[in-house]
Amino acid sequence: MTDAGTLEEVGTDELLELGSPWVTIVWNDPVNLMSYVTYVFQTYFGFPRAEAERRMMLVHTEGRAVVATGTREEMERHVEAMHEYGLWATLQKADA
Repeated sequence: MTDAGTLEEVGTDELLELGSPWVTIVWNDPVNLMSYVTYVFQTYFGFPRAEAERRMMLVHTEGRAVVATGTREEMERHVEAMHEYGLWATLQKADA
């Protein structure tokens, strides 16, 4: 118990360090049409048509595109969703 003239300092000296972000990558495949990949990007990620088409073209021309960045758990959910849509997707640390 403290008296009225004494201040009690309460706090923590612990700093929280956030982990590095993760990314979801969608890879090119010989199965899905470009229009379908664009549709998935618009529907699932909410990209405007132009952005969905831009990322789809990255998948088509460069073989892959990063479609999301965030926590590992979020990216695992996105990868699972892409698999449910029939797309090939993986996650990795953003700085890797």
